[in-house]
Amino acid sequence: MTRGFGAIFIVNDDVQLASRVTADGVHLGAEDGDIAAARAVLGSDGLIGASCYNRAPLAVDAVRQGADYVAFGAFFPSSVKPGAVVAELSLLESARRELQVPIVAIGGITIVNGRQLVAAGADALAVISALWNAPDIELAAREFSNLFRQGRTA
Repeated sequence: MTRGFGAIFIVNDDVQLASRVTADGVHLGAEDGDIAAARAVLGSDGLIGASCYNRAPLAVDAVRQGADYVAFGAFFPSSVKPGAVVAELSLLESARRELQVPIVAIGGITIVNGRQLVAAGADALAVISALWNAPDIELAAREFSNLFRQGRTA
C-alpha cells in the first residue's frame, strides 16, 4: 500500500518483520540487533537506521557498520517516551559536519521547535503527537514539510 502512495515504509525495531512485509527498511534501537545482521536479512537495498540517542560515537560506529541514516534525541520532553535521554541541539550541528548520512531528530517535536532542529542540521523529524493529535493531520503534515522547504535559515 505504501508503494502505491510513493511512501517509504520503515519498520521499527524488528528486522524479521520488515523482511516478511517487504518493508523498505528497519530502524534499530540499542537493543534491536546489529546493523550487519539487519543488512544480511534486508540486502543492500534495505534502508537501515540507527538510534544514537545523545551519543555521537554511536552514530559514527553505526555509519561505519553501514547504517543509511542515524537518529538523535530526545531534543524536547516527550509524552510518548517521558524517560528518554536528552540530546542537545549542538549534537545535530556537529553530526551534520561530521556525518555523510541523513540525520533524524526525535523527541517532543512540534512545528514551533522543529524549525531549530532543521536549522541545526536535521534532515528529517520523527514526529508522533504533534501530528496525530493535531486537529487537522493533513495540515500539520504540510506544516512540517514546509519546515524543510523554507531551508535552514530559521
